[in-house]
Amino acid sequence: MSRDTLLKILDLAHWAPSGDNTQPWRFEIVSNTHIAIHGFDTRDHVLYDFDGHASHMAHGALLETLRLAATRYGFRAGWMLRDGCDDTAPIYDVTLHPEDIPEDPLVEFIESRCVQRRAMRTTPLSEKQKQALRNAVGDEFTLQFFESFSDRLSIARLLWLNAKIRLTCPEAYPVHRDIIEWGARFSTDRIPEEAVGVDPLTAKLMRWVMQSWERVEFFNKYLGGTIIPRIQLDFIPALACAAHILMKPVGRAVLLTDHVRAGVALQRLWLTVTSFGFYLQPEMTPLIFLWYVRSQKQFSTEKALAVQAKKMSLQFDNTFSTKEDDSFSFFCRVGYSKQPTARSLRRAVADLNLE
Repeated sequence: MSRDTLLKILDLAHWAPSGDNTQPWRFEIVSNTHIAIHGFDTRDHVLYDFDGHASHMAHGALLETLRLAATRYGFRAGWMLRDGCDDTAPIYDVTLHPEDIPEDPLVEFIESRCVQRRAMRTTPLSEKQKQALRNAVGDEFTLQFFESFSDRLSIARLLWLNAKIRLTCPEAYPVHRDIIEWGARFSTDRIPEEAVGVDPLTAKLMRWVMQSWERVEFFNKYLGGTIIPRIQLDFIPALACAAHILMKPVGRAVLLTDHVRAGVALQRLWLTVTSFGFYLQPEMTPLIFLWYVRSQKQFSTEKALAVQAKKMSLQFDNTFSTKEDDSFSFFCRVGYSKQPTARSLRRAVADLNLE
């Protein structure tokens, strides 16, 4: 393999999704057939990266995207977690071997895959499409589909409650403040304002309010500051979609590699959704607050939020008929819509290289 071909593979692979476009990886080109991917997580400063799991899943999505990209150039890619790595800084050794294999059909959708945070059509998935999604995630995971209006309304109510926790939590404020690139249609390392999912007037108000936590608290307390964002970002999108999908591992996720494999599965799910001409939006914060509740870990100094999170977890169990010992990997909504006019891009591969 030439260095040029390797860089083309990495250029495709780096389009893998990651929470809030953090891109928690760096590339070390050991040789033209060996790449060491240095992962990291953001648990120390990002509330939503519970025990680093969101970052570990992003690593899995990257590894799967790299594997798919390699097939375009006639290579088979395999990866192993390097022995002795800490969970906060895992290293994945990827080796590429020339092989007479066809390009994987999902490669075509790597760059066009993106998040749709706005309302989508309720046109249902066909049984053939749902089976294709089950096949995409493999035998290690199961999918539950929630498609009826009653299902979507129940989930809208759950997300309404979840959003209040998210928007009134002081520990979440720095994340919300830093992840949006205001006044932008595209962003290489954040979420551009136009892709957030609110109307222009609400976006202008959010931009002003989020300049300080004191402003956020004042608006939330006296002016119902969470209501409009919750309607536009959570309640309406929950109703306006074809289905919500809950992905569960067959066994409990315990090891770092369990979460990495979940990332592999979610990327295959997402690319398969894209191949239908549909779009997807992750809905991970209910799962994340549920993880905090079930592990009995404190996520905020505001005690009232722990009570709300417990209430939300009970509502989650009622909505999805789940039990306390159930394990969850990914939650999202899907549907058909026009192509989003704004989206997150990626940092250049040269900026992600350790060389």
